[in-house]
Amino acid sequence: MGDTDKPQVSYERIEDGVDSKPQEYRKKLEQNSTGPWYFASNFLLFWALLFLAVVVPLLYRLPVANTIEDASKGGFIAERAYDNLYEFDKIGPKVTGSDANENKTVQFLLKELALIQQSVLDDYFDMEIDVQVTSGSYLKSEIIYMYRAVQNVIVKLSPKNSTSDTYLLVNSHFDSKPTSPSAGDAGHMVVTILEVLRVMSTTKQTFEHPIVFLINGAEEKSLLAAHGFISHKWATFCKVVLNLDAAGSGGREILFQTGPNHPWLVDSYKKNAKHPFATTMAEEIFQTGLLPSDTDFRIFTQYADLIGLDLGQCFNGYVYHTRYDRIDVIPRTSLQNTGDNVLGLVRGLSNATELRNLNAYSEGHAVFFDVLGLYFVSYSESNGIIFNYAVAGATIVLIFVSLWRTASASNVFTGHVVGWFILILVLQVIALLLGLGLPVVVAYLFDKYGLSLTYYSTPALLIGLYVCPSLIGLSLPSFIYLKLQRDDKVSFAKQLQLVLHGHATILALLGFGLTLYGLRTAYVVTWTLVFYIIPLAINLLTTLHDRGFAWTGVLKAFQVIPFLYNSYLFYTFVVVLTPMMGRFGLSTNPDLIVSALTALGTIFSLGFLVLLVHISRRSSLIFLGLLAVTALTVYTASSTQIGFPYRPKTNVERVHYLQARRVFYEYDGTVSKDESGYVFDFQDRRGAAPLMGTKVNLTGLVSMKSDCEKYMMCGVPLNYKSTESSRVNGMWLPREQPIETPSVPVLELLSKTVLADNKTVRFEFNLTSPDQTSLLIQPYEDVTVSNWSFLLSLLESKTSSSSPFCINISYGIDSSPLNFFIELTKPNGDFKVPLFKIGVSSLFIHSKGDALSLKLAASFPSFAVAIQFPAMYQRYIY
Repeated sequence: MGDTDKPQVSYERIEDGVDSKPQEYRKKLEQNSTGPWYFASNFLLFWALLFLAVVVPLLYRLPVANTIEDASKGGFIAERAYDNLYEFDKIGPKVTGSDANENKTVQFLLKELALIQQSVLDDYFDMEIDVQVTSGSYLKSEIIYMYRAVQNVIVKLSPKNSTSDTYLLVNSHFDSKPTSPSAGDAGHMVVTILEVLRVMSTTKQTFEHPIVFLINGAEEKSLLAAHGFISHKWATFCKVVLNLDAAGSGGREILFQTGPNHPWLVDSYKKNAKHPFATTMAEEIFQTGLLPSDTDFRIFTQYADLIGLDLGQCFNGYVYHTRYDRIDVIPRTSLQNTGDNVLGLVRGLSNATELRNLNAYSEGHAVFFDVLGLYFVSYSESNGIIFNYAVAGATIVLIFVSLWRTASASNVFTGHVVGWFILILVLQVIALLLGLGLPVVVAYLFDKYGLSLTYYSTPALLIGLYVCPSLIGLSLPSFIYLKLQRDDKVSFAKQLQLVLHGHATILALLGFGLTLYGLRTAYVVTWTLVFYIIPLAINLLTTLHDRGFAWTGVLKAFQVIPFLYNSYLFYTFVVVLTPMMGRFGLSTNPDLIVSALTALGTIFSLGFLVLLVHISRRSSLIFLGLLAVTALTVYTASSTQIGFPYRPKTNVERVHYLQARRVFYEYDGTVSKDESGYVFDFQDRRGAAPLMGTKVNLTGLVSMKSDCEKYMMCGVPLNYKSTESSRVNGMWLPREQPIETPSVPVLELLSKTVLADNKTVRFEFNLTSPDQTSLLIQPYEDVTVSNWSFLLSLLESKTSSSSPFCINISYGIDSSPLNFFIELTKPNGDFKVPLFKIGVSSLFIHSKGDALSLKLAASFPSFAVAIQFPAMYQRYIY
């Protein structure tokens, strides 16, 4: 029949491995099947542009702010809330115990509440206002937190003739840290509560359960006022709490704690929050206790057995607890976002049928997350476990089917393909370790050479420092394998598919392990796999799986969703946690945290996609490009001003220190030490280094480690929230002139009485001190504290005999002297020798200090914020 009767060579069939033809055909086919040299760079550029065009705008998206003209619609009015915030901000810092907090702010709140009460629809609602003055104490981490006369402003809004004895509690706080006007933390939430109360009390939309709005006056001092509320007459009826706080200013508020248990609360958030922003991952990270923050939510759930939701402002944490936390960094749109959500939640929760019988809905936790702020996903933890295992199992099964199909299409034994796949699996384990490890190595080296936090004010540096090394690590092992492997029986396209299967297999095993460990955050792994196995199933059900690189088209289309979500999720954490790295102290290398977080984001967002660059004939160029970006970034971060962490006003260095005087009295009443200086508690890894070479005179600055080994709590005043790490890493700058404190605390021994058993002695004291004072009590080895005026539970639970007892005392509107007693037991009954040491640590938070201290504070550079005040430490021996 001539030439037309000769069989035709089918390159496609050769690619599938069905026909066995000369090797040159195969090489020609593989060359023609790969993309052009510029494919890899354009491919990665596409995903970068997609991130910038979709993820970033949606993360920062805020609703249009309502004005007074919109009041008739019955919604939250950001303009009114902003006007209230302006007045709140004008008051200035509101430290518990100060006139600004105890008088000016309370009067501001009562004035606004009186205006709201005048407009209440009396036919529909009853409104009651109460100012609680509360005292008490509680135990946390072997420290007693004692408070006296702190204030709460409380409002109860009830439907007319309500018979419900189950109340909803809505809480925030109006006090602040020293120097901070607290517009964000938590003035933003305070004015949100006022506006929500105004809207609900002036619209005819009723509700079933009474609502208690608590605006408490002592949160920053270890959550004291929230604990004090537990004794209020309305507290026993409160069963669910909506807690509102902040670790930043402006932007969206995140739901980061729920429950405990009661997954219906998450369902309520899903139904009623207009602008969802939440993730189980945030909840599990926060509840590890690793972050330098806490909220009243812990008090309500731990001490009052409440359940609820914890929401907080989280963006722009750079100004958090500084003098720059002002109204000018909070847009009205941010208030509208929070107001819409809180109003919806308060209305939803106050009508929740679950409040009628909470015990019936108490089982289990929830898995929850928002998708780009557009949609909210939630399901029970039990369903999540089943889902995680099912997806992990389906992944393994479909990959095995794919291996079998590959062997069949390639006309080889399945064992042959499995053998290569095991090698690939090992290489992908190495790839994941490199993808995570290379950024961590960069972080370690930067920190080793004193260059930590280079990204602090220039987050774009994270791309070159951590993202690019992670991409190199993820793709390098497979790049080497695909270049060196000599398996002519299985095509290049299918070898590449095996590489992606290897990555998926590891994720499946990871998802299985995380679920078995009990982490709900495993949902991230599961949903990433879902959008791999769906296109895999489609490819297997069609001929695409066996047609060269045709399978990549479906995969890339489906990868859009996990890329957008995972990059959105991890970018959120980078944005939120980066400012916190300026508050982790000297002992923690924050770069390790940020590098690992960025690497995980890269792995989950681009783990499958970056492997597709091997399709390009010149994929080596992408490695050179990534290396070039990393090298340029390393140079920029280490050798130019761009890598300097701090910027005035926007990205400041926090410098906490005390103007400290310490006096040591011996057993006979003589003074063995009386010296003054500045006690520095540096808030970030760089410590004093950025201040060297500036106008600040730090000559003589020394470590306090030796003092910490000799004296109780290092023998210096305890800072506002002093931790063991901050004390041990503290620095002492001596000063010749004595520190001038506003007053001198007085500890007066009233009596010393030996009790009837002749083995116990009772000391009674009177203490006159400022509103922030700590007592340290250290008995000698043969002496036991058997009774005292404070919580007895500390005497029963204290595990370490070497560390002193610590009682932190805070006053609100009552700073009268404190009377207390201590009873000590000694087996031999000899009480004519030293029995115990007692330290009095006093902070004069409301004073700026003497002239010399003010001169030092004024010498700090513009990029540093000094947070300081006078303090005194007195050590006695009795």
